[in-house]
Amino acid sequence: MRAHVFHTSGLVVGDGPSLLDAAVVVDDTGLVLDVGSASEVLPRSTGADVTRIDGVAFPGLVNAHTHLELSSLAKSAPPGLGFAAWAKKMLGKRMKTTAARAEKATADAVDALVRFGTVAVGDVGNGLSSATHLYRAGIRGALFHEVFGSVLEAAMARVEAMKVEASKHASSFEGGLVWSPSAHTLHTTHPDAVRTLVALARSRGARSSIHLAEHAAEREALEHGTGAMITFLAAMGVPEGAFVWPRLGPIAYAESLSLLADDVVLVHLTDATSAELETIAAKNANVVLCPRSNQWIEGRSPNLPAMLRAGLAPALGTDSLASCASLDVLEEARELKSRFPETSADTLLQMATWNGACALGISEIGRVAKGARPGLFAVDGHGPGSASEVLLASVGAPRRRLDRVSRGRSDTVPPRRLDENQPCQPDERKETV
Repeated sequence: MRAHVFHTSGLVVGDGPSLLDAAVVVDDTGLVLDVGSASEVLPRSTGADVTRIDGVAFPGLVNAHTHLELSSLAKSAPPGLGFAAWAKKMLGKRMKTTAARAEKATADAVDALVRFGTVAVGDVGNGLSSATHLYRAGIRGALFHEVFGSVLEAAMARVEAMKVEASKHASSFEGGLVWSPSAHTLHTTHPDAVRTLVALARSRGARSSIHLAEHAAEREALEHGTGAMITFLAAMGVPEGAFVWPRLGPIAYAESLSLLADDVVLVHLTDATSAELETIAAKNANVVLCPRSNQWIEGRSPNLPAMLRAGLAPALGTDSLASCASLDVLEEARELKSRFPETSADTLLQMATWNGACALGISEIGRVAKGARPGLFAVDGHGPGSASEVLLASVGAPRRRLDRVSRGRSDTVPPRRLDENQPCQPDERKETV
């Protein structure tokens, strides 16, 4: 098996400071054999093929929260409506969308993920329509198969139905995709169903996901049983008193249901307070932010500085095309840079790569480190600043795959899952980095 050397103007490593004038050595399977400054790596690679890259190389991106099944609903609701009004318009459009159109849009969305250099996703859906498309594209990750249901009997019936549906897609879960039962939100799912879904995921060694503290109306519903979401649920046919509102804030309620844990992905947290963020950090929970979606729906951004101060390591997701212009997580990083310019580009790129890998529990992607198989991509050109700054500025430029690994599934190199008992920490590279 031959070694291939890429000598790059810049390298985003994913889990640490980016490098200028760097080199990466990979084998035919995409395994990273060496990485570091070109002056140190190249002398160790005598005889290997060397490709010069006048641009920035980076690990494959991780879109840790998206809804591919909603891809046909782009521009179905205008921005600034607030969540309840946005959801009403979006769901109305969804009811009129044919299955064939939805399927075509899902396939096109997966193709877009490939063009953006995405190697893993956390895809959330009421069904598993994306499974075959992701499998064929060689994209790994979690399919967070979600359940709604404020009425316990209906919710539990949906849990049983989802098991049947998952069994029909079993072949798609052989190449790096993991079936991950999940509740949608705490104000739309009966607490007993939430407990059942989390326990089911844990029994399979899978992670679960929950939309949490996304907007103020969610908090009002949970704490007081009033507000726009109560009106919305009533209009959707949810009977009054389907379950007792906990009179707790979203984070305290999630903690009471054992959701603040390292095997649950907490998505959004736009409405979380600084104290709540500290509680989440203390529980080692994984966090995913979708800032462009939050801006589209509510005109509000997550409090990234407070999250970083609390010790959280957020990942990034795009949410759906119904609330976001693209499925490119680099656009999410650039959105956060525009809102919080003091945040370093290295930190933001880590959110789009390594933090996403940690959130999904996949150890061999998200960083360019010895022993990893991150998928190696590049954009051409260079400019002032760090490699991460150049990459952020290149959003919209074509991205090309560098390593010689097929995007299809590989039976010989299965994905390696993180040990759940070990924290997801940056790799300790040798002195070459």
